[in-house]
Amino acid sequence: MATGVTNVSTLNGNWVSQVYEDALFVARARNVMAGLVTSFTDRGGDESRANLEYPQATAQEVGENDDYSNPAQLTKTQLANLTPVEKIAQAIVTDRRISSDPQRARDDASKELGEALADNVESNLLGVFDDFTGGTIGAAGTVMTWGHFFAARTKLAGSKVPGPYACVLHEYQWHNLAKAASVAGSQTNAAAGLLDEVNRRFYVGTVGDVDIFTSANIGIDASDDAFGGMFNRAALAIDWRRMPRLEPERDASKRAWELNFTAHYAHGVWRPTFGVALKFDATAPTS
Repeated sequence: MATGVTNVSTLNGNWVSQVYEDALFVARARNVMAGLVTSFTDRGGDESRANLEYPQATAQEVGENDDYSNPAQLTKTQLANLTPVEKIAQAIVTDRRISSDPQRARDDASKELGEALADNVESNLLGVFDDFTGGTIGAAGTVMTWGHFFAARTKLAGSKVPGPYACVLHEYQWHNLAKAASVAGSQTNAAAGLLDEVNRRFYVGTVGDVDIFTSANIGIDASDDAFGGMFNRAALAIDWRRMPRLEPERDASKRAWELNFTAHYAHGVWRPTFGVALKFDATAPTS
């Protein structure tokens, strides 16, 4: 007969700590965006973080006897403001479930809590691509092509946004690019190296100085369009005020444990001109 894990010391000392570690692993493994953006970890509390920028000074030619006077105006402009919020995911695990199969109960709780936090962070960061001010490539109902992809890259480079860049697309948007570079497509659609890469593993790691990622957490509107994005990592930021933590709470009347997985963070566009929005059709493929 399986021995039940129901006492506080066992839960806190072993079982819950394993849930916490596994949940963090799941959260990291399931999250694409957190590793592609600027990350802050130097503050706590609820004070917002502002990104302030001085105007750029310019050098001009002067004559030998000119009394030049055109000082730079050292007045800061606010580019962005990040306001932290607290997020929570909760799992309730009953005594009977723990007694029956503590390993499976732990694994299920870890998976649910980790995925809940990962999806929240991911969706928040993916949901601000349309706030980029470096330009918009594409339009509603337009199928994305490699021409659009390189137009976005050129727009960033032409605006002196430093590389390398990340490009994040919905799975359905990426499907159209992959199809164009697949065996069914022609060699003129993409370089031979890209063609080989897509055919070998479908997902492309890097094209030029652009790393490509996909996420099904990008929102699709009622017209089956979605905003992807191409950006320098400084374009977006996540501001961790308190990293994820797990706290158990006993519910005696329910004969169960509440596992509360919480985090305190802010997110948003940090340098809006460092990103280009990619608005394209995101209709699910039918064949």
